[in-house]
Amino acid sequence: MAAQGVDVNPLNALGARFRVADPQHAAIFRGMLTVVLFTLLGKMMSAAKEMAVAWRYGLAAEVDAYGFIYNLLSWPIGIWTSVLTAALVPLAARMRTLEPGAIPRFRAELFGFALLAGLVLAVLAWLGMHAMLVTGKSGLPPQSAQLALAALPGLVLLLPLGLLIALQSAWMLSASRHVNTLLDCVPTIFIAAAVLAFANPGIGPLVWGTVVGGAFHLLALLVATARRNEVEAPAFTRAAPEWRPFWQGFGIMLAGQALMSFTVIIDQFYAVRLGTGSVATLGYANRVLSLILSLAAIAVSRATLPVFSRSKADRDGSVYGVAAHWARLMFMAGIAAMLAGYVLAPAIIRLLFERGQFSADDTRIVAEVLRYGLPQLPFYFSSMVLVSYALSQRRYGLIFWSGILGCIGKVAGNIALVPLLGINGIALATMFVYGLNASFFWLVLRAGRRQ
Repeated sequence: MAAQGVDVNPLNALGARFRVADPQHAAIFRGMLTVVLFTLLGKMMSAAKEMAVAWRYGLAAEVDAYGFIYNLLSWPIGIWTSVLTAALVPLAARMRTLEPGAIPRFRAELFGFALLAGLVLAVLAWLGMHAMLVTGKSGLPPQSAQLALAALPGLVLLLPLGLLIALQSAWMLSASRHVNTLLDCVPTIFIAAAVLAFANPGIGPLVWGTVVGGAFHLLALLVATARRNEVEAPAFTRAAPEWRPFWQGFGIMLAGQALMSFTVIIDQFYAVRLGTGSVATLGYANRVLSLILSLAAIAVSRATLPVFSRSKADRDGSVYGVAAHWARLMFMAGIAAMLAGYVLAPAIIRLLFERGQFSADDTRIVAEVLRYGLPQLPFYFSSMVLVSYALSQRRYGLIFWSGILGCIGKVAGNIALVPLLGINGIALATMFVYGLNASFFWLVLRAGRRQ
């Protein structure tokens, strides 16, 4: 029996130690626990969806075609999401403290901007990708190219949906409300339901499950914000004074994130040259990796960025000290995840995918690719903390240079490793991206503290 007055709960004890050490540690710890819980629930839904897709399609051409189009369309959405998180969340956190009455007008104008940008991008994406597929410039085999053409008209709707979803999520994140993390699983539920409901193994269930899921995801976010009177009709003006500080971070962040996320596109075109099934193989391995990576990225960024952003300018280096502490913790967590993932990779792939059209040979191939992708984890985990700190201090130039370094590292890694290791080389080369980035942020931010 525990002694009276002694708290034997290890989480409470750990939280108490953080509160004594620094209140920012406690805020990060609470936010991370909440986000990890919601993200785990969402990733369980994602795993169920991947199981359904693997059962129905295996490494079929439909998965190659869907993955090719989806990854290309996700590139601008991913850039927009990262830029919004970097530029809007710190700005909105300060606005809530200093000038909360100015938020509705800026929110309405930003809604209108995102809507227009999404529609324009959808038209441009359809024109460009249609021409690429028709002329055979995609590198896809003929059957996969035809399937991609069939999927394109529906999937381009993800662009306006994705931009609006990211905007609503960023506003919720700026207020340290993490329910948007839980709502991220809505599209996966619809994709799984569509794949299971329709016996025809064509590409249609994948396409329309994705689009309808995206629409309901946006609707769920709008309902959640409307209940707090935090959603306005879109306005198509640029009169709010907050546009100026927003654009200051937006442009350079846009360039940096475009370069960093372009590594996914580079991998895509390397994979299509390796034959039918290569895009699907890399996609299955990356989906498992993303379960780990996004869990870390979402938990770290959504727990640390609002805390760092509410802090004053870090003149005494105290906020950097908190960030450095969490970067070390996350690096060690990444090593543990890498070692566990290497041991469990075959069992994970077998559990998630080996059924229906997904064979034991497919399990062996995908598990090997997954193992080659694991060395990126320690560098990725720790760099997420340092990126949040840099963003909170509005050091957007570092994000730009990290994008250049990441892109160079990926191209160099693919050139060196793909001829030797094939598709495994694509997975291993990602280690260079995050290894360079983690080293860059650590050295530059540490040097800046000493000045």
